[in-house]
Amino acid sequence: MNTPTSAPSRLTRLAAWAQRRHWLALGLWLVVLAAITVTSQVVGADYHDDHSLPGTESQQVIETFEEHAPAQRGETVQVVLAHDQGVTAQRDRVDALLAEVSRLPHVAGVQSPFTTPGAVSPDGTVAYATVALDPDTPAEDVRSLIETGQSAAGDGLRVALGGDPVREAEEGGGGAAEGAGILAALVILVFMFGSLLAAAVPIVTAVLAVGSTIGAIALVSWVVDMPSYAPPLMMLVGIGVGIDYALLIFSRYRSELLSGRDREQAARVALDTAGRSVLFAGCTVIIALLGLLALGLGSLRGVAFAVALTVLVTMAASVTLLPALLTVFGRRIERRIRSRASRRVHGQRWRALAGAVQRRPVVSLVVPVALLGALSLPALDMRLGFADAGTEAEGSTTREAYDLLAEGFGPGVNGPLIVVSEGDSGSLRQAVESTPGVASATPPQSLSGGVSTMLVFPDSAPQDAATHELVERLRTDVLPDVAERTGASYLVGGSVAAADDFAGEVSERLPLFILVVVGLSALLLAAVFRSLLIPLKAAVLNLLSIGASLGVVTLVFGQGLFGVQEGPIEAFVPVMIFAIVFGLSMDYEVFLVARMHEEWRRTRDAAHAVREGLAGTGGVITAAAAIMIVVFGAFVLSPDRMLQQFGLGLAVAVLLDAFVIRCLIVPAVMRLFGERAWWLPRRLDRALPNVRLEHDERVGVSS
Repeated sequence: MNTPTSAPSRLTRLAAWAQRRHWLALGLWLVVLAAITVTSQVVGADYHDDHSLPGTESQQVIETFEEHAPAQRGETVQVVLAHDQGVTAQRDRVDALLAEVSRLPHVAGVQSPFTTPGAVSPDGTVAYATVALDPDTPAEDVRSLIETGQSAAGDGLRVALGGDPVREAEEGGGGAAEGAGILAALVILVFMFGSLLAAAVPIVTAVLAVGSTIGAIALVSWVVDMPSYAPPLMMLVGIGVGIDYALLIFSRYRSELLSGRDREQAARVALDTAGRSVLFAGCTVIIALLGLLALGLGSLRGVAFAVALTVLVTMAASVTLLPALLTVFGRRIERRIRSRASRRVHGQRWRALAGAVQRRPVVSLVVPVALLGALSLPALDMRLGFADAGTEAEGSTTREAYDLLAEGFGPGVNGPLIVVSEGDSGSLRQAVESTPGVASATPPQSLSGGVSTMLVFPDSAPQDAATHELVERLRTDVLPDVAERTGASYLVGGSVAAADDFAGEVSERLPLFILVVVGLSALLLAAVFRSLLIPLKAAVLNLLSIGASLGVVTLVFGQGLFGVQEGPIEAFVPVMIFAIVFGLSMDYEVFLVARMHEEWRRTRDAAHAVREGLAGTGGVITAAAAIMIVVFGAFVLSPDRMLQQFGLGLAVAVLLDAFVIRCLIVPAVMRLFGERAWWLPRRLDRALPNVRLEHDERVGVSS
């Protein structure tokens, strides 16, 4: 059939340019990577963990200290000392240690336990010295402090250091997790393509994209509040998404080669089909991430910007760098692809799976949905908070300090509540100490302007539910009664109160966040597939996979499954997992349904479209998912508990989405929908823009 060749699309023209100017395209990427890396090394970064919650009670406590006690804005470190025969008997050694500590850089002051009331435990075996640091003390100087303290241990004297600066200096980033994830991804790709060179192409694309973004984020941190955990998190997402997108385009390139096209035509068609899907899917990820801005929660805005920028750069690399690499190595890759193609029937197993699902669609739908629902149930009992030293690995100096303080002074010493009073504070201490759940309280300490502060030590550990109940009891019952009698005002702050406030703010704003992300994504899907049911199905199934992944995270980290240290889920992990997983789930939805839609438009046979859609994409989706799983799962090896939670949550979500939802539930639902899956009301059809993802055979295959 002779059909006219219409003008090539923008993506086809971009692929053609990258092919003709392949060395220029590669050179530009290398120059950009080198320039950004060198500039970021020279300029440095200005990462700042902003956990502010404007308008909350814990934030008002922080602002009160900044106004009335600005000298206390620096952070502190506890040097915890223990000796079975009593710390006082080791006073000479302790004094010598503290004198050496006071001479270290950025140490603003040292309070000896022997001159500080209450700094020696009742039995005398545990004591602590408080070391005040200058604001923004570099991690290198904190490590010097750790080494100095630990060097004094021996002969029965134990020395451990605690405090947020010590935890941050100990943890670092993802460590070897990135390398382990890339190595595992390479193994999967070699197994899939049977060629080390072909396997390296998606990985090189992802590494160059992520490498360029790391330096860019360091530079952006000077103008946008960017938390210290943004780089490892963006690498976690960037490596997985970068390999994923490049693989999906490369897989379509391979299919076009096997269908008889030459290398140039195959690359252009791949960009005009899978490339469109990559751009669309990437946009849904960015929309989901930018939906975090609706929460308005401190550092989450910086994280959303960092990860969205990473996805944007990986999209650019997939449609510019990848065609150039395919041109440079195309001849050798093509020979290997064609030699392997003669030994397999493409998509036959996936076509058989789709047929089996279509024969029993109800069973294929009900059983997996019941499984996902069961996995989601633990998420209902998820307890949000901020990890402290009590969840650190045993053997770390912060964990040892935490345990020694709890042993000597009671568990509440590791998470005291801060009560700030403005006005009369005379009867405050008695009212607080008589409150159930309070072990002790310090005398009120005057600051300025009639403001005083008091530390309240619970009789339970910071992460215990009883401590969070105490915060609520003080705020709603005890302090309002005292305020009514005295006319003073009271605020409760501290790390435990801040965690409660954060969880409350997230719960309050979460419906708006979900509405924005789900609504915009559904509109995009409706515009692409001209369907009402497909966007609704996608939204429900994506929410189900997210719920199941959060349920698994709760089982492991919240309830201590597999021997993991039990504790709260980091307060911002669920919303970040929601944003990232929802976007990634849309990726697979787009790749699978786009191929089904392509077959539907060609044949108008709904059952055939489902079978061929799964046959054409099942292998690449599961391979891409396997890569995502090993990349994300590698971060479970990270020493950082937050990254462990992210890694596990994302890996489980991708596993369930690709192998359960896309391979079983979606074909079953599409079989039950039949032709109705592609129905769209006329009014909505006229209102929505027409967005095409499928390749038109008449477009752009000739140069």
